[in-house]
Amino acid sequence: MKITRTFELLDWLLERYDKKDILAGKKDGEWISYSVDDYYKYSVLMSYGFHEIGLRKGDKVVTITNNRPEFNIIDMALSMIGVIHVPIYPTLNAHDYEVIINHSDAKVVIIGIQTIYSRVQPAFKSFVNNPEIYTLDKIGDEKVLYEVLKLGIYSRKKNEDTISEIKKTILPDDIATIIYTSGTTGEPKGVMLSHRNLISNFTAHAQAQPLNHNHRTVSFLPLCHIYERSMNYEYQYLGVSIYYAESLATIAADILDVKAHGFCAVPRILEMVYEKFIAAGKDLRGIKKIIYKLAINHGHRYDLHKSSWYNFWTKVYDKLVYVKWREKFGGNRMAIVCGSSAVRDKIVRLFHAAGLEVYEGYGLSETSPVISVNNANTKEVKIGTVGPILENVEVKIADDGEILTKGPSLMLGYYKDPEYTSQVIDEEGWFHTGDIGKLIDGKYLQITDRKKEIFKLSAGKYVAPQLIENLLKESNLITDIMIIGENEKFVSALISPNFNHLHFLAGKYRLRYKNNDELIALPEIIKRFQKEIDFFNKNLAPHEQIKMFRLVTDEWSSQTGELSPTLKLKRSVLHEKYNTIIHQIYNKTTDSKGHGFSFKNINLSLIQLKSTFDFVTKKSEDPSKENEEQAN
Repeated sequence: MKITRTFELLDWLLERYDKKDILAGKKDGEWISYSVDDYYKYSVLMSYGFHEIGLRKGDKVVTITNNRPEFNIIDMALSMIGVIHVPIYPTLNAHDYEVIINHSDAKVVIIGIQTIYSRVQPAFKSFVNNPEIYTLDKIGDEKVLYEVLKLGIYSRKKNEDTISEIKKTILPDDIATIIYTSGTTGEPKGVMLSHRNLISNFTAHAQAQPLNHNHRTVSFLPLCHIYERSMNYEYQYLGVSIYYAESLATIAADILDVKAHGFCAVPRILEMVYEKFIAAGKDLRGIKKIIYKLAINHGHRYDLHKSSWYNFWTKVYDKLVYVKWREKFGGNRMAIVCGSSAVRDKIVRLFHAAGLEVYEGYGLSETSPVISVNNANTKEVKIGTVGPILENVEVKIADDGEILTKGPSLMLGYYKDPEYTSQVIDEEGWFHTGDIGKLIDGKYLQITDRKKEIFKLSAGKYVAPQLIENLLKESNLITDIMIIGENEKFVSALISPNFNHLHFLAGKYRLRYKNNDELIALPEIIKRFQKEIDFFNKNLAPHEQIKMFRLVTDEWSSQTGELSPTLKLKRSVLHEKYNTIIHQIYNKTTDSKGHGFSFKNINLSLIQLKSTFDFVTKKSEDPSKENEEQAN
């Protein structure tokens, strides 16, 4: 059969996969599995129930929930009756919920758990259309969605033929979902995606997936985002079992418990795992420490097309080190899909060497979402790129380097916003992604920056900040960094340090401090960061080199507002938050190297001044004399 509407995935599953655990979720620490038959049956019954409560083709239903099997049952049930599914992040604030739910014209809002309900409840009084509220878990006096399922059971005979007729009226180009983009600036936009958009995309990127019906994955990225949702469609299409992590805190334990063969990630997840791998070696001694270090360095040099001699040593280090890493994930070799932003090359290489194979891809909500992905099946993989273009997607690079695309997965447009739609889709049908990129070897797409984020220095030179940021994030010292300098004479950086590594350095060199504020003001630490900046500046053009930097104690996240839900920098938020620091940077003098601070702008006590003078003049060892490997 050919799938043309998303609900036909259920028939596809019934025909091909007799699985007892196509979906699974945890309840009170125990896995509850749904067979293919269960999935089909509950989805159909739920569609009857939705019809009974008055939902009709073209209506909108908002879901705000954690990842769980019920999301898919709701999604399929809505699809069967032509109702548009509008999933929303469970971590927004009341204002955002008010804006999105009112803008979407939702008739029903379905909320997952108590913590999410508490976030949404303040917005209830501002809902214009007074949507019906249902919950998945029992929460206060709210209606529970289980009651809708019971309605479906009771009305089965009544609605069976009715729903069959409704399904016939649903066309491939009808809207299946509206995805509200998180965005890094401004109000979110409602991206309208049709059944054709979704299906053309997940069936295309499924061809790059090495997993099949014999495998299991763990899902923890938000299903409201089109990336994880499209991958969930793909996994179902291939018959891969999907286990939903109980919470973000249990991801590692759930992957181990399930003995997963893969998962979807964003770079920050892989960075955290990488940091744990590196940290584990610091507690070793003697020959074990040497072997561990050699295994890390070997992995950093990994390439898919290395010599047989390199492959021999990969097998040696696998037996000695890498296999122990995999045991932390259940013991299986894994296929990890990574998107949202660039992941450091050395992380990808090390993970590949260890049998935790990372395949980077690229896309946007507006493109359903995948435009390109490294292909594990055809071995079309190039580390440092987001892979070859999907076979049914067209891409061209504009004269200014912007990536343009079109094809069957391109959105229908922005909901209630034809004007903005026409701004991003030109007269020839090309969608302007806003990303800058190039094709490597005429095949592999490489993303270099965001078009709107590129800025010009006062001397007229252009700077691509993301390119510099990705380079500097290779450092063990840096968790996040934002490059600044628009209309200024030189480039500077705001740096959120890797405090785990700084605490290790401070202990190693017996530095005294009471808190992180004092730690980042220590001259030894600032000098160490300066050395790191100098190291990376060698690989930058003169006008791109960082002349000044400032360390901040804040750890940037989506919860605190500095990052989007997909963990991209919210530059306008960061500029506003650190406006005083930025003002200080560009209103003080500096030498050709620059420093992390200036005596003119930091209120140092006499004791701090004396300790700084003593440090600068003393000859004893300091952290800046560490081996260059700390910067590599």
